[in-house]
Amino acid sequence: MSTFFYMLLAFIVGILVGWFLWGRLRGELDSLRGDLDRTKSERDRLRADTNRLSGELDACSRARADLEGRLREAPSTPAKTGANKAAAPAPAALMSTPAEAKSSPAKSAAAKPAAAKPAAQPKPAAKSAAPKASAAPKKASAPKKAAAPKAPAGKADNLRRLIGIGPVNEKLLKGQGVTTYAQIAAWTEADVKRIEDVLNFDGRIAREKWIEQAKLLAAGDEKEFARRFPTAGTASNT
Repeated sequence: MSTFFYMLLAFIVGILVGWFLWGRLRGELDSLRGDLDRTKSERDRLRADTNRLSGELDACSRARADLEGRLREAPSTPAKTGANKAAAPAPAALMSTPAEAKSSPAKSAAAKPAAAKPAAQPKPAAKSAAPKASAAPKKASAPKKAAAPKAPAGKADNLRRLIGIGPVNEKLLKGQGVTTYAQIAAWTEADVKRIEDVLNFDGRIAREKWIEQAKLLAAGDEKEFARRFPTAGTASNT
């Protein structure tokens, strides 16, 4: 009887231990399954992010190719405008036409008194015609002389701090007498057109806001200038 009792007790204990071990293993198995599901969802999310980033990278590559194509085509436009300007007649040539028209009446007027005077006195007629003929070339040469712009007295400013002004543009501006921020800040529409003709620009001064930049620098408002134009003075300045 006691042997049967011990065998039954051992059987019950075995069942309890097996049930406990099986429940623990099953819990761990469920935990591993949950971790596997989370890993799969994370993998799917990473794949979606990868596909999205790949699409954005492709869009950036296309935009870059488009910009590079525009930059390659951009220099051809100033070259064409420069050729058109070179093909246009020079102002000096236009100015010489009225001068020649003025000189011809002077010569004809000088010839009439000479013809009206007797043949015995040809020398005074020649003398009177000579000053009039010599005066005509002086009048014709007057429009060709253009007064060179003079730089204002005082210390010149560093124009290269403005976005869009590099070494070449700074040299051309100084050639036009522009050396300070105050000069650029006081430009009118006529001044902007004249400078754009010299620099071979077309609306670039307004696009890059030269006048706004110059006003801030001329007023000494460095804080506002740095806030509105953070790229000024950097490698991307020009």
